Amino acid sequence: MATVFTDSKLPFSLDPYHVSAELGFVLQAPQQELPEFYQPWMDIALRITDLVQSHMLRSRIDKMPLLSTEYLETHRDLRLAHLALSAMTMGYVWQEGEDGTIEMLPQNLAVPLWEVSQGSGLPPILTHADAVLANWRKKDPDGNLELLVTLPGGDSARGFFMVTLLVELAAVPALRSIPTVINGVRRGDGEAVAGALEVIQQSLQDMTHALKLMHVYVEPSIFYGIMRIYLSGWKDNPSMPKGLVYEGVQTEPMHYSGGSAAQSSLLHCFDQLLGVQHEATSGHFLHRMRDYMPPAHRRLIQDISREPSLREFVQGERASNARLSRAFTLCVAQLVALRSDHINMVSRFISIPAGRARQLRSRGRTAGETEAISMAPVALEERGTGGSGIMTFLKTVRDRTGDACLPGSSEALQEQGGQL
Repeated sequence: MATVFTDSKLPFSLDPYHVSAELGFVLQAPQQELPEFYQPWMDIALRITDLVQSHMLRSRIDKMPLLSTEYLETHRDLRLAHLALSAMTMGYVWQEGEDGTIEMLPQNLAVPLWEVSQGSGLPPILTHADAVLANWRKKDPDGNLELLVTLPGGDSARGFFMVTLLVELAAVPALRSIPTVINGVRRGDGEAVAGALEVIQQSLQDMTHALKLMHVYVEPSIFYGIMRIYLSGWKDNPSMPKGLVYEGVQTEPMHYSGGSAAQSSLLHCFDQLLGVQHEATSGHFLHRMRDYMPPAHRRLIQDISREPSLREFVQGERASNARLSRAFTLCVAQLVALRSDHINMVSRFISIPAGRARQLRSRGRTAGETEAISMAPVALEERGTGGSGIMTFLKTVRDRTGDACLPGSSEALQEQGGQL
């Protein structure tokens, strides 16, 4: 007998959360230009890589006029302005590497970044919502995409952000199925829930396949030696232990985490839907990363968590609905597999290059292919750009994901390659 959760709410919908039926969390048709008044920003933002490489970015920004943000009238204006200003900030802070950081962001950059951050609900630092969700345009009529703003790293930098965008797009069918799951649980419709979970499981598998493209389009030595520092923040970072003063905003330094996969709303939604319970330390970090998401996406995660428990519903239906039980188990298993693949990727792109960089330093050698690795910041060797102790964190999150499976479901997990 189906368990019915009586509730007077309207049917659950993604409409209030700025989630597109075609693109999911990805911003639809991002603005490509700002009003002419802001051309001084865009002139620099579109040349960040060249200016960093010539060690001229800081001097160009220092000469930039302090512009009012009053002419940024739309949400898309704010998102492009936040992308441009926060990317400029990363270049300004890290232009001279970990030994040449700054203590104060100049007022002509800090004040408009702060004001745009207040308007968009994002922190004053480059986030996943900027670099991935709002940083794309159609390159040609065939639908090929390119970035609006790039950071140092050449083709690997472009590949990194584009592959991450493809992972977001692969998740769209799963996001569209979340309301079907929630509304099915509310009315006790196990078949509707099972069908939606099967879509989610396939979408999680597609995300895993998309993530593997990182191996094709990103060179580990470039990612580790050149790109990572420009994704790093000034919280839990030994290179900037005092944080960063935003001149003209406040006199005390502020601390913000750098970009992190944990800033994507996707896995947060799936964790809440499937009933994944993270342990205290990793759970605290994940929860803090929600502050780096667009407010509407943050609200969606919170609202999913307030709905009747899917896991309890499946447990209650287990004896009479094998399809539902299997669909739930395979969703958890695929989420475990995705996180396992992410761990393997972090090993290839961070842990192995870190070992090589330590070898080079001990031998005093920098040559050939390993030259980029030798440029990597020492402070980030054991940490993610978001400030977490990366491998311990990822393995803990992966293992706790497996704990969400129903008792006695280990065979299905093994079938999907999941690890408990």
